[in-house]
Amino acid sequence: MQSLSPTRFSAPIRRLAALLLAVAVAVPLQAQPVRPAWIATWTASPQPRWDGDFALPSNLPFQFFDQTVRQVARVSIGGPRVRVVLSNEYGTRPLRIGAARIALAGRDGAIVPGSDRVLSFGGQAAASIPPGAPLLSDPVELEVAPLSHVAVSLYLPEPTAPSTFHWDARQTAWVGAGNQAGATRIAADATLDTRVFLRDVLVEAAPGTRAVVAFGDSITDGNMASIDADARWPDVLAARLAPQGVAVLNAGISGARVLRDRMGDNALARFERDVLAQPGVAAVVLLMGINDIGWQDTPLGPGERSADAEELIAGYRQLIARARARGVRIVGGTLTPFEGALEQTPQHGYHSAAKERIRQQVNAWIRDGGEFDAVLDFDALLRDPARPTRFLPAYDSGDHLHPGDAGYRAMGEAADLRLLLGGDRAPLAAPARQRRPRR
Repeated sequence: MQSLSPTRFSAPIRRLAALLLAVAVAVPLQAQPVRPAWIATWTASPQPRWDGDFALPSNLPFQFFDQTVRQVARVSIGGPRVRVVLSNEYGTRPLRIGAARIALAGRDGAIVPGSDRVLSFGGQAAASIPPGAPLLSDPVELEVAPLSHVAVSLYLPEPTAPSTFHWDARQTAWVGAGNQAGATRIAADATLDTRVFLRDVLVEAAPGTRAVVAFGDSITDGNMASIDADARWPDVLAARLAPQGVAVLNAGISGARVLRDRMGDNALARFERDVLAQPGVAAVVLLMGINDIGWQDTPLGPGERSADAEELIAGYRQLIARARARGVRIVGGTLTPFEGALEQTPQHGYHSAAKERIRQQVNAWIRDGGEFDAVLDFDALLRDPARPTRFLPAYDSGDHLHPGDAGYRAMGEAADLRLLLGGDRAPLAAPARQRRPRR
């Protein structure tokens, strides 16, 4: 029996391989179509509605029934096509959407004529969103300019509890009877200063477009900023980054805490949804912790104790590790002054000498611990040099906890954009004594 030589077929195989290579070179593979890149240009972090046993009103109606809700959002970057994400995250029954539309926003609940577009979901104009789920609309052709306003109108035909909402919208929404989703001007029976069911607005963008997420509490959400004025510090930052094609997303929740729930889920629980899951996220600015410290001995957190510095730092370290694991740059914001906070409100007792010591310990670690990729020193920017535990009066909204419009503007203007998106660990904000407030 003739034995098989390992080289017996080597020459034919080489000739066949050469032939196949020649064919591959002569007939190149068909170019693959470039898929559109979708990136969020605006967001509002969802919250569960609370009951009457909490110290703050929800500012929500009991239900919507055969009504249209029109909500306005200012985008950061623009694009030729848009999509919308609705959320039934905290609902216990399916959310029925009878009709949904998007348009360029006009004034006082009106839309720009000719800009109205029907939103569909899998080709259908109506939709049902299961409990706990989001719903992404089909793309629509609508040229949206950077820093422009869009209006999203939702018709809710069935009795609908506002189970998923965003409490501190700083933007007026309009509610009218019947299906007015396509009306140029909604005939409103009521207005809201909350958001319901609207989570994201996405735009079609160039591949590689990046986003920065501001992840925080009421000081990021913009509490005490002027209504309908886009005066929050992430709004100011968005205006600076829009010419560079970088989206800015405000994932603040008023009352948010790093370690505990109540006005929304704790930071560790919602970090994936509100930050890491956003397409194109390149960096996150973390400014949260003052409510973990301040709620003790107030009606907001009866029976609770303040988180100590070690507990907050452990929470921050978890967020840093999770961001790094996803290749996301994380910038730490120092906790702002709060002496005298809410003294003239039912929430008095928010500040104390013991709580101030915790804030100082946390800020020292944020500044000097070297664990964040960069530091945004909001405390140094906003404090009064003559009394560093208080706000500089020109930046104080008057409640001694939140900045006013001038303070938010200073925060948004303070960030060094090169360090925000990459660079060394140098501070991003100049001390307050080096910056003069605008008059």
